[in-house]
Amino acid sequence: MTPTLNRSGRTAAVIVTHKRVELLRASLEQVCHQSHPVDWVVVVDNGAESDVEKLLSELAGERGVYLASHTNLGGAGGFAYGFLTALALGADAIWCADDDGRPADHGTLAALYDVAESRGLHEVSPTVCNIDEPERLAFPLRQGLTWHRRRGDLEGDFIESYASLFNGALISAPAMEIIGVPDYRLFIRGDEVEYHRRLARSGLKYGTALTAFYLHPDGSDEFKPILGGRMHAQYPDNETKRFFTYRNRGYLLSQPGNRKLAFQEFARFGWFFLVQKRDVAGFRDWLTLQRRGFREDFRRP
Repeated sequence: MTPTLNRSGRTAAVIVTHKRVELLRASLEQVCHQSHPVDWVVVVDNGAESDVEKLLSELAGERGVYLASHTNLGGAGGFAYGFLTALALGADAIWCADDDGRPADHGTLAALYDVAESRGLHEVSPTVCNIDEPERLAFPLRQGLTWHRRRGDLEGDFIESYASLFNGALISAPAMEIIGVPDYRLFIRGDEVEYHRRLARSGLKYGTALTAFYLHPDGSDEFKPILGGRMHAQYPDNETKRFFTYRNRGYLLSQPGNRKLAFQEFARFGWFFLVQKRDVAGFRDWLTLQRRGFREDFRRP
């Protein structure tokens, strides 16, 4: 049986950053001062900036592990690099963070371990809330058939088999032997969803703690309600984000466990672009990117 998360093991925090040193400071200040100790603070710097290395040394001291990358690896490659480094150091669990988000308080990691141990989990995620308005969720979250946008609307203290993996997730090292590390080819957008697909198919126990919180810039505006709010269609605010979102989503829908969703995806985005937006060109672009993903065409724009 695969060992579950245990607070007696050693924990490595892994943070990926790219040219946002001031945002990174707020994240590191919370990560480095958790009530449950963090043994290593691994920062993957996709911008290879000396200011990032200095900041890590200032806040983490000897616990800091600075990984400069002179190639922008994106979120997917950055987390893969960081995860493998943490495993090589001997970490028993890896705690994910990013440079524009942060744990809500100094007790976040301890709260995650509380839930993981009480439920025998291999992975546990915090509830991701809006950094500017913490009572709101940073991303819409579904319980049953209902989508929620406010923290207070969520029921219970745990959501089984749901995880926001790169926003404060805690993952056991033995679990990574089964699910691996993120896929560098995806670069940005969809890498977390693909990693979640592997977790869902692994048979490991995981979920989201509604008693632990992670703060992140609001991302709910990307998710446009359709059919009276019963469904959503993701529409990022710039062309680059849309390229990676839709191309990578096409790849995801070609993978085992997701293929049954392909028709629903076509119907959902067909409605969004053709009926709601009346944007034929937008639908054509979406379809082209979907097909590129299906063909595993990972060339970048």
